[in-house]
Amino acid sequence: MSRRVVLIVVSCLTVVALGAGAAAYLLTRTAGSARATAAEYLAAWQRGDVAGMQALVADPPADFTAAYTRTRTSLGVTHTNVRLDTVTKNAASFTATLTLNGVGDWTYQGSLALAVKNRKWLVAWTPAAQHPALRTGQHLALKTSWPVRAGVLAADGTRIDTGNVSGSVQLLVGTSGPATAAQAAKLGAPYAKGDPIGHGGIEEQFQQQLAGTPSTSILVVDAAGHATGTSVGKLGGKPGTEVKTSLDLRIQAAAAKAITRQGKPAALVAIRPSTGEILAVANQPGGFSRAMLGQYPPGSTFKVVTAASLLSHGLTPASSVTCADTATIGGQKFRNFEGEKFGPIDLRTAFAKSCNTAFATAATQKLTGSQLAATAQTFGFDTPLNPGSPAARSKFPLPRDTAEFASQAFGQGRVTVTPLSMAAVAAAVQNGTWRSPLLVTGGKPGATHPLASNVVSGLRDMMAAVVTSGTAMAAKLPAGTAGKTGTAEYGGGAKPPTHAWFIGYRGDLAFAIIVEGGGTGGGVAAPLAATFLSQA
Repeated sequence: MSRRVVLIVVSCLTVVALGAGAAAYLLTRTAGSARATAAEYLAAWQRGDVAGMQALVADPPADFTAAYTRTRTSLGVTHTNVRLDTVTKNAASFTATLTLNGVGDWTYQGSLALAVKNRKWLVAWTPAAQHPALRTGQHLALKTSWPVRAGVLAADGTRIDTGNVSGSVQLLVGTSGPATAAQAAKLGAPYAKGDPIGHGGIEEQFQQQLAGTPSTSILVVDAAGHATGTSVGKLGGKPGTEVKTSLDLRIQAAAAKAITRQGKPAALVAIRPSTGEILAVANQPGGFSRAMLGQYPPGSTFKVVTAASLLSHGLTPASSVTCADTATIGGQKFRNFEGEKFGPIDLRTAFAKSCNTAFATAATQKLTGSQLAATAQTFGFDTPLNPGSPAARSKFPLPRDTAEFASQAFGQGRVTVTPLSMAAVAAAVQNGTWRSPLLVTGGKPGATHPLASNVVSGLRDMMAAVVTSGTAMAAKLPAGTAGKTGTAEYGGGAKPPTHAWFIGYRGDLAFAIIVEGGGTGGGVAAPLAATFLSQA
């Protein structure tokens, strides 16, 4: 064999040998890398792709998907962020940050075991891949611990949420106790059934402030949910803060004493005109806050609003009006409560004597229903009130015809009010500005509506006359008191029953009193006001 042939044969054998070696290498080479697999697995975890994670696991257990679903559910995970840190030959470390609904962000370090199977880098999964503390049959759960609930205070700092206060104050404050499942769901995380929450009043309206936020522990629990004694994290809570009210306990006591001396259902609200702060809220009997939620026809106390509208549209207290015993307006006959008639008199006297026919006639002749409605809105009618404890709004519906307009001009028809709103009407006259009543202090001030100066001076003049020479004269109210009586019909019949009203002010104290089915404002409610003012 020639040298050339030998070289060719050797060369061919070399190529064959090299090709066989390359083929053997390809058949035994490991695909990918430990880093790439770890990065892909953590990225799938971060985006919530459990199927993508499982595809990267060497021998995924049957409950692989359930394990991650259980963690997301039991911890309330809303967002997951996982960062790959370091990678060694058979392990990768990571930092996980889980956002827990209503709790905050929890960050911890973990690691993945890595192994080669079928020439591929895969995750050698155990429960520790989720968290290093987990073992087979275990999962993570939350335990919340609520701080001591903050108190509700009177203006002088006295706690009024202890149960050692009057029933009227308890109605304002509300109570606290375990949440039902429905209540917890409405509040959202971190609340759960059985957690302490407010029920009614200030306790409910200021739940978040009073309760604060709980401290939250992340625990390892067994399959039955029992704690194993291992805590792997804790997120700090925040104590609640006190809610301070404007209640003056001395004035509150005077209000309660004044209305409980008679046996009929009654309510009294007192307000500081200069600020709109509620000083007292009394109800007789307890169980329902008539003062804040009761809705009644205002009767002649509404003449304050009608008089304000008349003064705004050209009349003065000295303007002439006629007080006939009856007046037919829009086809309906109106009368005065006791059938009084005074003939031609001025507006001041008509107001002081509470002449229905004079006000019904003057309103329908001098005003439109829209004008009176606009004045009512200046005094807070048809405006939601948010004093800090539930309160109903007062309503002045736009009159549907002239007869209804006449009726509403002296507080009958479809007009409805709360004692709270009528106290605010009296306070507006004293101060010159209507202020949305406030019970909880330190927050955002409520709405205000300044009154025209001629309206304020005219109303003060006429309300003073009610006490000195009008329907409240016999009540012997303290000097400096101004007000308006009201005898509001309700129900049906030829002679329907009446609520007794008196609203007024003295110094920087305004108030409203109603006695349900009590009779006349001058004979029943005004004397209660005298009792109240003598002790307030």
